[in-house]
Amino acid sequence: MKSLIALLILSITTATAQSIDYNLKKGFIANGYDVVAYFNNEAIEGDKNFTTSFDGAKYKFSSAENLNTFKKHPEKYIPAYGGYCAYAIGAKNDKVSINPKTFQIKDNKLYLFYNAWGTNTLELWKKENETILKEKADKNWQNIKFKK
Repeated sequence: MKSLIALLILSITTATAQSIDYNLKKGFIANGYDVVAYFNNEAIEGDKNFTTSFDGAKYKFSSAENLNTFKKHPEKYIPAYGGYCAYAIGAKNDKVSINPKTFQIKDNKLYLFYNAWGTNTLELWKKENETILKEKADKNWQNIKFKK
């Protein structure tokens, strides 16, 4: 009986756990900014009245409409590399926090970047050949996405 209870607890915990390490600064993906709004080229902070969870991570939205849009196809709106800085993943093989106002939509995917203290990694991403950096980031992410 004890092993059955332990198995049940393990399966519940596993089902609600994140499949990757998401950047959850301020408790939400993209620091609480609306991931759907990015696809309209807008960086808008989400509202606590419009929240949901997906894959163990919490999201905020600026409107009920964007929340409902996300719920229809959440995979489309998940930021690349768990919401960590795309440049840092590619260039440094490191998870670095982001500035949610610094982003790029490319090939229907959201990329977020660090931008503080005079360093805008979106500019570096473009300057240093974003195609090569994206290839490196894709490979690096496979090795570090589960590491906290």
